[in-house]
Amino acid sequence: MNYENIRLDKSLYKAGGGFSQQLEALDPTKNYSGGELGKLDAFQRQLKRFDIKVSGKNSDTIAKFFQTSDSAALFPEYVARAVAQGAREEGQLAEIVASKTEINSLDYRSITTSLENSGSPDNLSDDIAEGAQIPETTIALNDYLVRLKKRGRMLCTSYEAIRFQRSDVVTVALSQIGAHIAKARMCDAVEMLVNGDGSIPAAEKINTASTALSYSDLLKLWNKFESFDMNVMLAAPDMMLELLSLPEFKDPACALNFQNSGSLATPLGATLIKSAAVPAGMIVGLDKRFALELITCGDIQVEYDKLIDTQLERAAVTSIYGFSKIFPDAVKVLERV
Repeated sequence: MNYENIRLDKSLYKAGGGFSQQLEALDPTKNYSGGELGKLDAFQRQLKRFDIKVSGKNSDTIAKFFQTSDSAALFPEYVARAVAQGAREEGQLAEIVASKTEINSLDYRSITTSLENSGSPDNLSDDIAEGAQIPETTIALNDYLVRLKKRGRMLCTSYEAIRFQRSDVVTVALSQIGAHIAKARMCDAVEMLVNGDGSIPAAEKINTASTALSYSDLLKLWNKFESFDMNVMLAAPDMMLELLSLPEFKDPACALNFQNSGSLATPLGATLIKSAAVPAGMIVGLDKRFALELITCGDIQVEYDKLIDTQLERAAVTSIYGFSKIFPDAVKVLERV
């Protein structure tokens, strides 16, 4: 089917997988391999079909989405992508998530792993004697369900208020909704890492030696990681200031890495991230490869009926997600006394 002949309507939002996935099934990108249209996804080809430009100095007004009933069906997906762009730009969560799982229901059980071995469970170098039992690693479902949350914002406007606004300006406003959702996700992620949720245990807490943070405090935190590596440190803003004031963090190599990559690396080899989601007086150390699982129930959701029908007075933009610790011991917390 040629992309210019696809019938667009609300049914593409109601089908499983979402609007973009349904479009891709009707108009596979692989069919355009090697050509200019192959550089676009199915949604972007529909924008091209109706000559709608959503970025750059020549971006069109929102009214252009509503020139036909088919092109109007593109508007909710444009909103969802603009919100998702803001969520990606507020990208701290990607730095601490080990795995992302997408589900199609509101019930989900994560896994738990236990290691059995003669002697210390961390000593995997022991020889296996002839006829002896081989050490086992058991993977099983957890007994508890992961609790999912809904976060979002209500988009309050009117078609008259935005119809003549250029889409690149509206994208900036919608991106702020995405940034809000991303900040809420980050707060929930930190809450899971630090306190668990009743079924999942809280992280082990180490107190600082005094009210003033010292490098020896960081060494105590680092030393608590036995089976895992501390490769990320999430610091509250007040602790971040104290960290950067330590002599060990004034190494020219650390400053050079920050200038080149925009990320701060500690003398301990961990990436340092400042986050307002972390409670004051706290540093969360973790092994990002094993600590946190993000569970999402679909992508950013918008009320497509209202958006297509230009009933924009109150349209919800939401995200449903939850978190689980894969290995609770992959997280430790340093807390000011």
